[in-house]
Parts: sequence; C-alpha cells; structure tokens
Amino acid sequence: MNRRDSLKALGLIAAGSAAILTTDSCDSPSKNATATTEGDRLPGIQDYEYERTQKLLSEKYFDEHEMATIAVLADLILPKDENSPSATEVGVPDFIEFIVKDIPSHQLPMRGGLKWLDIYAQKKFGNTFIELKVENQTSILDEIAYPSKAKPEVSQGVSFFNLMRDLTSSGYFTTKEGIAYLGYVGNRPGVWNGVPEEVLKAHGFDEV
Repeated sequence: MNRRDSLKALGLIAAGSAAILTTDSCDSPSKNATATTEGDRLPGIQDYEYERTQKLLSEKYFDEHEMATIAVLADLILPKDENSPSATEVGVPDFIEFIVKDIPSHQLPMRGGLKWLDIYAQKKFGNTFIELKVENQTSILDEIAYPSKAKPEVSQGVSFFNLMRDLTSSGYFTTKEGIAYLGYVGNRPGVWNGVPEEVLKAHGFDEV
C-alpha cells in the first residue's frame, strides 16, 4: 500500500476529526465557509462565530518561509496523482494556517517542528528543508514518519510530523476533491425493486 492509499484509508477518520478542529466548513479557505464577505456567509452561522472567523482570517501566523515549508511537506504527504490533485492544489496550507490560529495549542508544536526540520536538514545536507533535493527531503521524512522505527534523537521530528500529517489529511479529505477521492457519496435514498426472484423461489412463491 502506498502513502496516498494509506492516508485514504484514514480519510474518513480525518473527515470526522476535522469537524472537531473547526466549527466552519473544512474545505479550503479560498473556496469555502471562511468567507471574506457577508454575502458568502453560510446559513446557521452565529454572529460571534462569523466575526471570530473573519478576525482569524485577517491575522497571519506563519511567515513566508514557514508556509513554503508547509506546502512542500503537504505535497510530499499527498502528491498529485492521476486520480486527484495535490494537497496544495486544494488549499491545505491555508487550512493549516487557519487551524493553528483557531486552535492555538497547535502553534508552538508546528512552529517548533518546522524549525527542527530546517536545523536537521542543515546538519544532514547543508541547507534548509525546502532547498533540498526531493530524495533528500523524503529521506528525512522516512526517519520521522514511522514512530515505531524512529531513533530517539529524532523524537521531536516524529511528534511534529504526526501533527503535520494529521492536519494535512484532515484538510485534504474534507475538501470536495478529497471526499470524491474517498468515494464517499453520503446518504442516498434506496430503490426497492421487490423481493429478489431467488428469494421468492426459496420460499415457494415462484408461481405467484
């Protein structure tokens, strides 16, 4: 099972967890309920919820380098393939930026983790993470992506990557593109075509 398929298997969990992460829609902020105009306001949103969302949208937490690193990581976790777009194409970095403002407890782990990643990349390959070749980036991720196999000296990286992976999958699999990739269609009315013929025959009703 490849990385995308593994995350797909967790997608429904991510969809549920994202409902806890924010009270707004979890589609990408550029397309969704974190709207910037009153006309885009979703039905049922209370005034205080709307005002709080607008306030969070007006603020900036990550700097340009941090956002660039988040974008690279997100696309390494969920790259584009023949069936679906990449994480950045559906707005996952913007989702993560919004979530860390919505849930401040994520801020220090994310910022500290991004800093750790750059320091580790510098030690191993002599440059910041986003400046490395893809094969060097993935070699670092291979060290921190599997907690049971990770060495103690990269424990901070493991914790960070767990959070980054969770936020990426939550953001991705709660977009319309992510939901389509999961094949989830929601509740749909069933169609009753009567009792199957083989069941009727089994109960002696084949001559009715």
